[in-house]
This record gives sequence, structure tokens and C-alpha cells, in this order.
Amino acid sequence: MSRTRTLLAAGLAVVVVLVSLGAWWLARDPTPTTDSASAARTSLVGLPAATGEPELASLDTLHPQPGQVVEAAGPFDDRFDLTGLSLTDRAVSGRVLVTSDVSDLLELQVLAGFYDSSGALIGTGRWDYHLDEATASPHDGQTPDEHRVFRIAVPADLAGRAVAAAVGVPVLVNE
Repeated sequence: MSRTRTLLAAGLAVVVVLVSLGAWWLARDPTPTTDSASAARTSLVGLPAATGEPELASLDTLHPQPGQVVEAAGPFDDRFDLTGLSLTDRAVSGRVLVTSDVSDLLELQVLAGFYDSSGALIGTGRWDYHLDEATASPHDGQTPDEHRVFRIAVPADLAGRAVAAAVGVPVLVNE
């Protein structure tokens, strides 16, 4: 009997230790703490930090005629085609077809410059696309559809004055 009691006591001690370890594991704070003062800081000499929305310098150099929609040069021009560009008194619209890659389109921004009857830039508008992975359909090995239709409304303060437009792409991110 004495040996049975010893084994029983040892087993009970092991159970108590395991339960204590389990309770400690569950009670610990899983959120790691970071001392921001000791965090790594990086900077690239001569490169200012980005602020605001991306722009296209070419919008300032264009002077489209009334009724025209022209393409504004940007950093990704070799990666897409713009088609179906049109302008009404309410919006500029068209289609972007990404031609450079067969991977999923993650981010796309189309920037429109609006011009008055003398060809002067009087304002801009934007259209953004962000891939929503929760609703994205898999392409099952097929080339994904990299065709996006956009519509950019003429800002209310430009109504009646915006008679021409230029369109470009300052943001294009593929997987």
C-alpha cells in the first residue's frame, strides 16, 4: 500500500505542476511590448518622406483643347493601356488595362487633371482601386482580369469651367 500511496502522491504533484503551468501560460500577456526609444529608425539621405497623395508632374505641362481627354505621363506608363477616355460636364471616364503582369492587381489610382477653356490646369480628382481579398475570386491558374473601368467626377467647384482633362496613373501595384 505504501508504494501505491507514493505513486499516487507523485502523480498528484505532477498534475498540480501541469495545471499551474497551464494557468500561468493562459494568464500571461500575449502582447509584446516595444520600447519606441530603442526601435530602429531609418532614413534615406536626400529622400524626403512622402506626404499627401501622389501627383503627376506632367499635369502641369499639358494644355488640352476643349473637349479633349489626353494621357498624362507617369511612372507606370509602360505597364498599362488607357482606352475609352471620355469627358462630360460631370466626369471623366475610361478603362485601364494592366499589360505588364499576369498577377493580381492590388492597388491602382487614376488621377485626372481638369482644364479650363484656355488649357490651364484648374483642379484634380482621383479614383482608387484596392483589392478586397475577402471578396476576390480566385483565377484558378488563369490570367487574372486586370481591366478596371474608372469614373472621376468633376469637383463641384469646377463645374461649368472644366472643359478638358488629362488622365494618368500615379499608383500601380501588382502582386
